[in-house]
Parts: sequence; C-alpha cells; structure tokens
Amino acid sequence: MKQYIEQTLLRQDITKKELENFLEEAKQNEFFGVCINPYNVKFAKEYLKGTSIKIITVVGFPLGASTSKTKAFEACDAIENGADEIDMVINLTNLKSKQYTEAKEDIETVVKACKNTPVKVIIETDLLTEEEIKIASQICIKAGAKFVKTSTGFVKDGVGAKEKDVELMYETVKNYNLQVKASGGIKTYEDAQKLIKKGASRLGTSSGIKILKEAQE
Repeated sequence: MKQYIEQTLLRQDITKKELENFLEEAKQNEFFGVCINPYNVKFAKEYLKGTSIKIITVVGFPLGASTSKTKAFEACDAIENGADEIDMVINLTNLKSKQYTEAKEDIETVVKACKNTPVKVIIETDLLTEEEIKIASQICIKAGAKFVKTSTGFVKDGVGAKEKDVELMYETVKNYNLQVKASGGIKTYEDAQKLIKKGASRLGTSSGIKILKEAQE
C-alpha cells in the first residue's frame, strides 16, 4: 500500500516543527512521496536526502487561476529547489467556458517548462459534471501530462475523490499512457482499496499512516 501513497501536507499555517515531524514520519513509513507547498520543497529535499521518497509540489494552487507563464515559472522554480513531480491545477474558467484549446495550452506551457519532470493535472472533480471530467481528462492526454488528478482538497464542502469519478478518469486515459491520482477525502484503508480498484495508481492523503496501520491489521 505504501507505494501508492503521497503523504500530503498543504495547510498554509504549518510550523517548521510540524514539517519536520511530517517528513520524519514519511521516512519511517517509506511512502512513495510527500506532497507539500513549494516553499517547503528545498527544506524537504535536504531532509529526505538518501531516501527514495519523491517530493511532489503544487502549482497554480488551489484555484488554477494564475496565468500560464506564472504557472510555468512556479514549476521551474520548484524543480530547481528539488521537486520530483509537479501537481498543477487546470484553468477551470477555460474548461467551464468550453475554451478547450486555451485549457490545453495552459497545461502544455507547464509540461514544456518541466521537461522530463512529470506533471499531474488537478481537474477539481467536485466542480465538474461527468462530461466535463471526461473532457478535462482528454485535454490532459493531448497536453502531454503524465497524470490526471481529482482534487485539491480545498473546495468548500467538497467530497474529493469519488469512485465513479476515478473510474471515469481511468477509462478515459488508460490507453494513452496516463495514470490517475485520487486525492481528497481518502481517510481509511477501505477508501484506498476502493479507489485503487477503480484505477488510481496514486493516492494523495493526509491519512497515510492510519491507512498503513489498517492495512497491516
């Protein structure tokens, strides 16, 4: 189970001590990766030196409403600081307005700036219809992303990763060498199992330690 988990800490009010504790727990549990805010990437890179834990950070987060140029700069800066993967937020204004070319170009700008660093695109499924989820996933294929991801976890009253949404995303991208990251609301081993069965190959969660403990039991 640990190979699926990107243990996540994206709160804006964390202390340095909380960050250290979080990274130490990630080391002890040997998670696939940690997903943290860009400011904390450089510190995490040094702290996790000598481990195989990937450092994932977010771009255009949580609204996706930055310009493409800003997102690309943010991504490059994060990579220079040690990020191994980039989770960017799609431009929902473009998607909702059916400006699909603009939505694709926004992602492409970041993908090109990242070169060989994998880009995941957060499409914010809580705010989309099933048709929009499918279209967003198709846009990610065309734009050269490596993953399509469900959620930021920052939508008020949002559910996060839902089985039917993950399944729809997986069925849309599975033949195009893209993977699905489920994130938001994954709190138990049962939640994790259900989402993996529906096609998720990564899980973004702040409950990784609890999930692993339940898996072992």
